[in-house]
Amino acid sequence: MKRTKKTITLGSGKLYILEFTDKIPENEVIETEENLIGYIQGGAELEYKPEFYTAEDDLGKAKKTIITKEEVKLKSGIMTWNGETIKKLSATGRVTEDKEKGIRTVKIGGIDNNDNKSYIIHFVHEDAVDGDVRVTIVGKNTAGYTLSFAKDKETVIDAEFEATPSDEEGTLVILQEEIDKVTP
Repeated sequence: MKRTKKTITLGSGKLYILEFTDKIPENEVIETEENLIGYIQGGAELEYKPEFYTAEDDLGKAKKTIITKEEVKLKSGIMTWNGETIKKLSATGRVTEDKEKGIRTVKIGGIDNNDNKSYIIHFVHEDAVDGDVRVTIVGKNTAGYTLSFAKDKETVIDAEFEATPSDEEGTLVILQEEIDKVTP
């Protein structure tokens, strides 16, 4: 049995990030080891916030409400990371590697270094019994981050990606869930 209205979703998943060029590729292209941003802690959270405008007459006899704005954010804590991860979370990040010295250097800052890149952020919740769920947005990290180095706690980067339209329809989020296949 796959996902129904009675399915209870439990657990976290994997987070993949790759640069967005002009189209979101198939899941098989996204879900590779190379695109895995790192292992996450605290799961992932998708937030959808619409804004509405309501026009109403003084007597309350005529009323009309329209949607005026939508905002989508995908949040996750990235527990395993490196300099390449940091670069994808920093619009002004640059990475260089000195193979002879064995040093990767990440430089962050300088508005002139803004790469203006957008990324495909793709979260996969795997469930062998009830079916997988995939959440995909296009956007960039808009909340910054804090690297906390404590003696008794792992360093987790809390990233917050704000969605931008990924197609000509204005799609902000793609949610895919596995359902039972119909056989003819």
